[in-house]
Amino acid sequence: MHNVDLSVTLAGMTMKNPVVVASGTFGFGREYGEFYDLSELGGICAKGLTLHRREGNPGPRIAETPMGILNSVGLQNPGVDAFIATELPFLRQYDVKVIANISGNSPEEYGVMCEKLSEAGVDMIEVNISCPNVKAGGLAYGTRPELAAEVTEVAKAHAGQVPVMVKLSPNVTDITEIARAVEGAGADALSLINTLRGMRIDVNTRRPILKMNTGGMSGPAVLPVAVRMVWEVSNAVKIPVLGMGGVSKGEDAAQMMLAGATAVAVGTACFADPYAPLKVRDGLAEIAARQGLSAVSELTGGVKPW
Repeated sequence: MHNVDLSVTLAGMTMKNPVVVASGTFGFGREYGEFYDLSELGGICAKGLTLHRREGNPGPRIAETPMGILNSVGLQNPGVDAFIATELPFLRQYDVKVIANISGNSPEEYGVMCEKLSEAGVDMIEVNISCPNVKAGGLAYGTRPELAAEVTEVAKAHAGQVPVMVKLSPNVTDITEIARAVEGAGADALSLINTLRGMRIDVNTRRPILKMNTGGMSGPAVLPVAVRMVWEVSNAVKIPVLGMGGVSKGEDAAQMMLAGATAVAVGTACFADPYAPLKVRDGLAEIAARQGLSAVSELTGGVKPW
């Protein structure tokens, strides 16, 4: 591939290329594995796990938007133990880094899951802090610096040698405040952005299209917001960033990396085109080659602000 070195290292985890598939858009890889060898990817971020099995939200739970989708799937998953027993061995057949994404209702739940996943030997744990904290009246951990820091500390204390990456919510006034709090609590990396809250209404029935009324917006429409937040966060912290939000082609990924991301995740684009992550990878290599770079990692942080 143009003799450009595609490998990147994210918080001590070396991937053969900087393209990860985003949590919740790739399941546990089985379906996509019928299209191509999953070893082609840099990393797979598995669908979000909770301590116990969850059925998710009632439907409809997906709605299209002009440049993306809204979802309120509600973390439907088989639970962390089932993942370790059946899905992790499947993923381990491939030469790809496995990132487990976890959600909890209390810091204790995050701790238990980190312990289990660390013992099972995942490559990285992505901590979703967009979940509501039951004790704090349903406030999302990701909206208050002290709550985000508390979850991060507990996760780090129970994750052993496995790096902990915290996934930041964009639904805040200042994302750098949360980023700094999480870094201070010991996070090894940050991933951003999670979905933006949105809503669609059927004007004839006057009912929201999603049964849960609102949902998370993803897809090409959120890319400029994500690039801006990745840039702000990269300038605010020293730990590496996994950039995501609307990435569907090489140029999108290059923007993320120039803004400061070490690696990128492709999510919603996978629904329209299962091969999107591979096209992003190849597109990135082409851009790096065209610019005379010897490695794609040289793009990281290369933006020249006015």
